[in-house]
Amino acid sequence: MQSRYLTSSLRVSALGLGCMGMSEFYGPRDDDAAMAVLDKALTLGIYFFDTADMYGCGHNEALLGKFIRSRKPALTLATKFGIVRQPAEYRRGLCNTPDYARQSCEASHLNENVRA
Repeated sequence: MQSRYLTSSLRVSALGLGCMGMSEFYGPRDDDAAMAVLDKALTLGIYFFDTADMYGCGHNEALLGKFIRSRKPALTLATKFGIVRQPAEYRRGLCNTPDYARQSCEASHLNENVRA
């Protein structure tokens, strides 16, 4: 797998894995199948994964946190915030205030499962 620099010091796999569909939007979620896809991506040399706090209203970050905790892979994880919604609603809004940025980081479901 080729790699690319995102910054002068951050190198990631040239292909990344978008994880949104593992939690909702494209049909029912299947955590076992999602974990198998994450494993396969690593096997193929993909180690740049993308998530967001609004995918599954936190489920996607929790899923990736579980994967990281159980496998301890060397990967780069991009997680986003700023698109806000309520559970069981698809209506979305935007919030990019400093307070919301801080709140998103502190409430991240990744924090529950991953410790540096």
